[in-house]
Amino acid sequence: MAKRTPVIEMTSYGIYSHWDAKAKELPQIKAFTQTVTADEGVEFGFTVNIKKAKGQLLQFCIHHPGIINKKGKVLAPFDGEVYVRSNDWHFYLGDTIQLLCPINGLESNLGEWRMTLEMQGKTIAEKTFNVVARDEGQFWKSRGF
Repeated sequence: MAKRTPVIEMTSYGIYSHWDAKAKELPQIKAFTQTVTADEGVEFGFTVNIKKAKGQLLQFCIHHPGIINKKGKVLAPFDGEVYVRSNDWHFYLGDTIQLLCPINGLESNLGEWRMTLEMQGKTIAEKTFNVVARDEGQFWKSRGF
């Protein structure tokens, strides 16, 4: 029997609505972008559709810039594994801007966040997001001032 080749497509990336890990529904895309303003609670990442790979193991990793936790330590990359649950499966990989360190505020979130998804030792999806500080002048200009 011939081995089926998985079909992987990145369906969206950018800023999303709030994601509830316990819900079946994935977050909804709000804006396609790779530049994210560092506002607390902003959800960003990407969604992939994976076909013909039920049961395959996926490894994911989120490499964030030197985010400092409440204890003053730099957080390690966030990684994990998940199995493909069906032969036509949608998966969201993302993160949220959080105020973890009261000393540095949101500044420790600034920089490049690289998100990767691997299957069978090969990178199947990857996206780098640039988290930037809010431009106050642009904020008010966009509101008509």
